[in-house]
Parts: sequence; C-alpha cells; structure tokens
Amino acid sequence: MNRTTCLTILCCFFGIGHSVLAAQSILPARPNIVLILADDLGYSDLGCYGGEIDTPYLDGLAKNGIRFTQFYNTARCWPSRGALLTGYYAQQIHRDALPNVGGGGQGVRQRWARLLPEYLNSAGYRSYHSGKWHIDGKVLDGGFARSLNMNNQGNFFTSAGNAIDDVPLKRSADEKDYYATIATADHAIECLKDHAVNHAGKPFFHYIPFIAPHFPLHALPQDIAKYRDQYLSGWDTMREGRFARQKAMGITKTSLSPMERDVGPPYAFPDAMEKLGPGEVNRPFPWQELNEEQQRFQATKMAIHAAMVDRMDQEIGRVLAQLKSMGVYENTLILFASDNGASAEIMVRNGGHAPKAPPGSAASYLCLGPGFSGACNTPHRRHKTWVHEGGISSPLIAHWPSGITTANELRHTPAHVIDIVPTLLEITGVEKPKEWASDGAPVAPGKSLTPALGKDEIIGRDSLWWLHEGNRAVQVGEWKLVAAKGDPWELYNLTTDRAEQQNLATQMPTKVIELEKVWQSQTDSFVELVKKSPPAQPKARAGNAERNSKE
Repeated sequence: MNRTTCLTILCCFFGIGHSVLAAQSILPARPNIVLILADDLGYSDLGCYGGEIDTPYLDGLAKNGIRFTQFYNTARCWPSRGALLTGYYAQQIHRDALPNVGGGGQGVRQRWARLLPEYLNSAGYRSYHSGKWHIDGKVLDGGFARSLNMNNQGNFFTSAGNAIDDVPLKRSADEKDYYATIATADHAIECLKDHAVNHAGKPFFHYIPFIAPHFPLHALPQDIAKYRDQYLSGWDTMREGRFARQKAMGITKTSLSPMERDVGPPYAFPDAMEKLGPGEVNRPFPWQELNEEQQRFQATKMAIHAAMVDRMDQEIGRVLAQLKSMGVYENTLILFASDNGASAEIMVRNGGHAPKAPPGSAASYLCLGPGFSGACNTPHRRHKTWVHEGGISSPLIAHWPSGITTANELRHTPAHVIDIVPTLLEITGVEKPKEWASDGAPVAPGKSLTPALGKDEIIGRDSLWWLHEGNRAVQVGEWKLVAAKGDPWELYNLTTDRAEQQNLATQMPTKVIELEKVWQSQTDSFVELVKKSPPAQPKARAGNAERNSKE
C-alpha cells in the first residue's frame, strides 16, 4: 500500500476533508504517539474536568481534541500499567491477584503478554520511555530504545535509585535544583531532540508516565505558594464547585455523592497518625467539625497536591513545545490518562517525616488523605484501590489535529485501559506478527476506540470487569455490580446514577444474579488461563519486578 493510499484511508476513516489531506502530504502516513500517564490523579483534578487547578496545556489539548467521560483504569498503579501496555486485564498476565491464585506486583508476564512497543517497533516505530515503570522486567527488554526509569518514588528531590536505559543513574554531586517531574520532561525532550536529528524518518511512540501527584506530597516552593490559601474553605466547598463546573460542561449528569465520613484510608497505619501530628485526620468529617490547626494542615496538603498537578501540566507544555518545534505536532496522537483515582492513603515511609520541615519539602512525608481525595474524585464515591467509580474513573484526553477533526467534544462510551493497545494498533495499521500468535496468547479483551475518535458513539462490548484486593465489579451495558471487600453486592444504573447513590440490589435481585454470573464466569476463565500458563522467568524479565507495596 503506497503513501497516498494510506493517507486516503486514514482521511476517509476519520472523515478528514481533501484540503486537510493535501496539508498532510508532507507528514508520515503513520502518526507519532505520545501516551502520558499521571499517578493518583483525581477524576476532577484538571480544569477541563471541572477542577480549579491551573492546567492550561492539558485543557488546551481537550479544547482542540476530545474528552472521554467514562474512561476506566484498574484502581491501582501496577495493574493499570500492565493492562495499558499489553491490552490484557492485569489478572490475565500475573500482574494482579485472583482468588486462590498468585499474582500482584511481583508477578511476571507470560511470554505472549508483549508490550505495545514490541508491536509498533515491528512496523518501523522507535519507542521511548520517560518516567515511572512499575511493570515487570527491564524497560529496554519491552521494546523501548531509551528509558528513564523513575525507580525512586519516595523523594521527588533526588535521582537516587533511578536508571537510564536500565543502568543505575550516577547522581550529580549537586541536586539542589532536581525535581522528578521536571527531570521526566527533560528526558522526554532529550529523546525527542535526538529522534529529530538521528531518526527523523521514523515515527515514534513515547510513553511518559509521571509520578505526580502520587505521595509523598513534594512540590516546588513557588508552585505551593500559588495555592497556599486556596483550600481553606474546605473539601465540601471544593467538591461543590467542581461539581457545578462538571454539570455546566456536560461531564456528568449524575448527582453529587455525599462524603462517606466512615470511610478512611484503605490501610491503617496508626503510627503514621502519631508522626504526622494533631493536624492530620483520617476521615472526611464535615469541614466545620475540624479545628483551625486541622483545617490549615489539610488545606496545605491539598495546596501541595495542586502544585504537583500544576507543575506536571507545565512540563507537559514543554514537551508539546518540543513536538511543535520538530514539525510533528499535527500528526502526533497525544493521549492523557491516570492510573487510578486520587488516594485516601495516609502513611509515612522512605526516610520518615520531619514535623518541623516545610510541608512539601524533601524532609516531609505527607499524603492527601480521604477528605481531599474524595473531593478530587468528584462526583464519584471512594478512592484508589476501591472499584467504585472514584477508584477507577480517569480523565482521557485525545488530541490529534491530523486525525481528529472535531474539537472540544465529549465521548460518553465506557472505555478502559485495556482498549489503548487495540486502538493504537488500528490507528497505526500495525498487525500482530503471525508468529507471535502461536505461543498460546488468548484473545485480548480490549476494544479499539477509533470509532469514538470521529463521533460520540458507544463501543460495543460484552462487559468490563474489575478485581483488586477483594474489591470487585462488573459492568454490562448501563448496569454496574460492585462490592467492597467483604461487603454484599451493590447494583447501580450508571446512566442515571454514575455517583452510585441508589443501590437497587434488593429491588432487582434477578439483575444482581445475572451480573454476578458474568463476573464469576470472567473470573473463572482468568483463573483457568493463569493455571495453564505459569509465569515465565526469562532473564530479560527477571531483573526489575517491583514489590507488591502499598502504593
């Protein structure tokens, strides 16, 4: 197939006119891809999803692209990352646990669970990684040509523990200006500059998973100052403001879920509460019930979280400027999402917490906690690790001037991180090599989202499925069955009740049984698959398995 034919097919598929086709004639037939992932970002943290945090670059991508309103992750970092780059549920590839079966953060993928770069590279792409990894195996063995692996996720102000191209990084003698979010963008820009000089004839895939705004809440002083007093009115007021903006944007048509004052962090660390002092609270009590010290402490933590999101957006802006300077911005598909919802966790680790240290500095160790986490996940319930909507709902922004001809539009189809691989393979015209299909790979469950790039339509699928640490859910059409660990099933109609407020389980027991059978059948099939395909242990994938930590 020649170049003109490829472009014509792409233009017809996405409804691009002849004038745009002519303008595209100098661009490569296959688009470049930049996949950006945030860490512990709340559903409503971005301005384009109702947030008050200053995110002009991501908002700009949304204004000139599309936003998905019902995009899902797996509720946790390492399962989401494995699913994102393979197109399989994490439980299928030993990256999260199944009932009575091993798995989780230390599980090793089967040989057939290849990462996206391995497919793209077979079609002439060159792939780069800048940021967090948290996938089993070494980065370069997954098909990346270059990598900055942010192994150090406990201190944003040092490069200690990180790796370049899977080799431990030699720290600079002076790291006073080091900040992980900036370093991530620096590496991404360096890779792009090198690509422009030495590999300009090739399309590229660049995976940029920032650590921000994952705890510890570490941010630059000037970024914190911008938000220092903004949240003293509390999480209740913040949620109401975000919800009103979401309603005006059409992001949500549901009600606003109330704060669940009895739901705290998913893991109890009583010693952390003692170390953090009297300003810390581990429940989302009504703001007016907190004393002045508690209100200031909580508002400061939210200010640091906002500063981290703001800085991430600034660094994304630098990456976008580099794409423009290379002349490839128009034909680069940019996707942005988060690995899970905002986190209610409260803990102290990685060197501890100095109570007298400036909040947000390297000597401090703060976590957002359930109050402002709930507000960041507006309008949904619960947080990271739960599979209620607050734990699994993510923004998804798609921007591609040469391929997405509509602007500032919403897409309401349910979608999931397992859909990213099939979407990108279809857009790039890459097929899985036939010889790779002979090693026992099951059919990947993800669906291509390419039809939704052109117009707002529902992508057909049988179901979406979740399981993490005993929290479980399944969605079939408009219906969702969900339960926290040890709790009975709850049933919600997501069309009218996305905030999961009207539990219909007792009113519709037949529907509960129907969906429970779907969840159990999917679970059983995964258990059978895993038992038939024990984890592979090649040297290439044995050196970088992350511990199953409470992240």
